[in-house]
Amino acid sequence: MSWNKIICSHKELQLFGTLNGGQSFRWNYDKINDEWVGVFSRTVWKLKQNDDHIQYQVIGSLIKEFDTKDSISYEKLLKDYFRLDLNLVKYYKEWSEKDELFQTACQQFYGIRMLRQEPVENLFSFICSQNNHISRISSMVEKLCTHYGDEICTTDGVTYFSFPQVEKLAVCDVESKLRQLSFGYRAKFIQKSAAQIVEWGGERWFNNLQDMKYKDAKQELMKLHGIGPKVADCICLMSLNHLDALPVDTHVYQIAAQNYLPHLRGKKNVTDKMYTEIGDHFRKLYGDMAGWAHTVLFCADLKKFQQNDDIKCESQKKRRKK
Repeated sequence: MSWNKIICSHKELQLFGTLNGGQSFRWNYDKINDEWVGVFSRTVWKLKQNDDHIQYQVIGSLIKEFDTKDSISYEKLLKDYFRLDLNLVKYYKEWSEKDELFQTACQQFYGIRMLRQEPVENLFSFICSQNNHISRISSMVEKLCTHYGDEICTTDGVTYFSFPQVEKLAVCDVESKLRQLSFGYRAKFIQKSAAQIVEWGGERWFNNLQDMKYKDAKQELMKLHGIGPKVADCICLMSLNHLDALPVDTHVYQIAAQNYLPHLRGKKNVTDKMYTEIGDHFRKLYGDMAGWAHTVLFCADLKKFQQNDDIKCESQKKRRKK
């Protein structure tokens, strides 16, 4: 199968930081072939990073109106997913001028893109993310796809499925099935939220959220079972085009307290008031794309956290050997 090409500098799109930073949970990196394999828009993709372009293959697709050889339509889909219409280098320059910490972080974490995800997948993936780590979230998302999605294709011995339609997750017996699959309390949140979305109009409801102001959309999302402020902000930012939404978790709190809001240091919990203060601070600093800008800082902090974790594991191994 031949590769197609999209002209795009690595400074405009860094696949590793973008696909491995906790936005989407359906991408896997193949070290041997130096390529990414993932699923979005009911399509299985392979991507390769180059200095001045991205290579892609469409492995299989359920999009009936597209022919798998129709590279123009798939290229448009991929460009839209990565928001390649936006000049990221220009925004990085603006954010760097406003913030020394960003200026430092962006040296390594250049080209971090905010994916334009499908709201249904994004919403239920982040319900799975609660009190969880990336590898387990990815496992749960794949279970949802395997049991409730549609088969797309099989390649290299792996069968890929689309993310399920919300109607399939709204059926009453979904909760008990997901509990059997080790989803725990999240099983109830998934089934109940799906039922609410179907009742409120499904895709039309999501379209209305995109048309609302950010804070109104966030409040609507929080009416769903199991959706709190952080998950609502993730959904607003990653799939509803509210790029000023800023999810505040432990990492984001630590970044804010250590570098911007010292009076928040040493707090045991992030209160509603603190959550709002942190978000408003970054919105004032970065403007109407604060959520995107802060994602770069989040990636840098997450990398530092992972490196510290690796160092800790190595030291524990050495102690056990002694």
